[in-house]
Amino acid sequence: MVVNQKRSKRKVSGSRYIKSEAKRLSQQGNIPTLTKLADRKLKSVRTKGGSSKEKLLQENIANLLDKKSKKYRKVKILNIIGNPANRNLVRRNVITKGTVMETEAGKAVVTSRPGQEGVINAVLLTE
Repeated sequence: MVVNQKRSKRKVSGSRYIKSEAKRLSQQGNIPTLTKLADRKLKSVRTKGGSSKEKLLQENIANLLDKKSKKYRKVKILNIIGNPANRNLVRRNVITKGTVMETEAGKAVVTSRPGQEGVINAVLLTE
């Protein structure tokens, strides 16, 4: 079944809209990419306009920004601590934007969207 980015079939009152057009390819959506904590695995997807997008399926390394030194470095992700989006994602080791994770350098928060951008960027938390 196709994920569709079209308006609802129901009005606010609960009555149905009259169907005026069929599904279009431009309205097609995608199933969310839930990036797991494991060895790196990428998937290339064709997007609208013929461009391509890298979806990150699995990753265990993050680009970490240290605000004090203002420098990036690559660090290994050890564990997922919390996720404000959904606590069940923590149990499944899924990385999304806003995920708090334990790295070699300390706790960090993910600032990128791994399933959309294909990379994990994070900022070191100061405690």
